[in-house]
Amino acid sequence: MSEPTERCTDTADDHARDSRRDIATQAFVAHRNLLFTVAYEMLGSAADAEDALQETWLRWADVDLDTVRDQRAYLVRITTRQALSRLRTLRRRKESYVGPWLPEPLLTAPDVAEDVELADSVSMAMLLVLETLAPTERAVFVLREVFDLGYDEIAEAVDKSPAAVRQIAHRARAHVAARRPREVISPADTRGALAAFQQAIETGDLKTLLDMIAPDVVLLTDGGGVVRAALVPVVGADEVAQVLGRIDAEMSLGPAHVNGYPALVLRRGSDIDTVMAVHIDNGLIAGLYAVRNPEKLSRIDRETAVRR
Repeated sequence: MSEPTERCTDTADDHARDSRRDIATQAFVAHRNLLFTVAYEMLGSAADAEDALQETWLRWADVDLDTVRDQRAYLVRITTRQALSRLRTLRRRKESYVGPWLPEPLLTAPDVAEDVELADSVSMAMLLVLETLAPTERAVFVLREVFDLGYDEIAEAVDKSPAAVRQIAHRARAHVAARRPREVISPADTRGALAAFQQAIETGDLKTLLDMIAPDVVLLTDGGGVVRAALVPVVGADEVAQVLGRIDAEMSLGPAHVNGYPALVLRRGSDIDTVMAVHIDNGLIAGLYAVRNPEKLSRIDRETAVRR
């Protein structure tokens, strides 16, 4: 006689579990772009950021939501821990990487540039600066300076005391300030400079190229040992201009928004060959970042949403 009652109880339990899973899913989806941005800024790799999010979801799905006061903070904490774990592994991989390592470029919406702080934080130049931080310093800097999390929240994410987090944040802030680009260039100015730069390359105008790049310009090319690329940084206006002058005439160049800023995409036929981002300082191109590793170009055919 008890079987109908037991079946009703089981059905109620199933409905309750489904309801909790739906709530967990809605919360994860609502914050997914934010969580991806946190992981990407910590890792510089979209593929690894996606893996960190997958691990975040698996852990979030098992959380008792009744014990969670702030879902956003809780999810950021899980993501940060997953990214920290991956960052330590990634740093070991980079030690054996062939040639310069550059962040995986993201095709971003033009309106990302309207949020100056967000665009700066995901720019190639800034991500390379973040590479010089220790893993915990990087996590603390990203969470505090980009996402404006409180020290108590960050302390829970990195398993440190709030006092220790304050010290780490101060140290990381000073480290980044000494290495970050001195000025933030507007997207419009970058777009104008890139248009002239593109025309100079397409027409083989070496004089204009030399007029546009800084005397101590640095070109980093990332082929990952898969495609041809310079294995060391190319430094100096003459040397960089010579490399740019050797770009295949059959290659087409087109503008795109990459990592929050205007950039160039070089195609051979319909295939993406290179994504080139630039850093402009005092009106001159001071840095060129050319990603050629095919494994890093898979997200350039679609926009990636970043937010904070």
